[in-house]
Amino acid sequence: MDQWAPEDVEAHMAFQRQVIEMLEENGEYVGAEALTPTRTWVRYGGPGAAPVTTDGPLPETSDLVAGWFMIDVDSYERALEIAAYASSEPGPRGEPLYEWIDVREIMSGPPSDG
Repeated sequence: MDQWAPEDVEAHMAFQRQVIEMLEENGEYVGAEALTPTRTWVRYGGPGAAPVTTDGPLPETSDLVAGWFMIDVDSYERALEIAAYASSEPGPRGEPLYEWIDVREIMSGPPSDG
């Protein structure tokens, strides 16, 4: 987005606000945040060692994550419907981005084997 025309950035942000308004009206909105493009991966370095960090290599999908929505919906299908709509957000010249959206449920307990 740092290379987009200002009017394209504004159209994109207006779409994001419209999605939030729709979710609020439907009682499905829990939260949303934009993320900076700068990121660091970290893992345990072992006893007495500093955390191990890296800025790459990164999973390819990490390049797509620019923010998140948390929603409370009645079904997985509704979550997919919202994600598909959000994926049509406008990009340069107003063209829909059709970005991949990562849909995940919040764990309510340990994973099951079945």
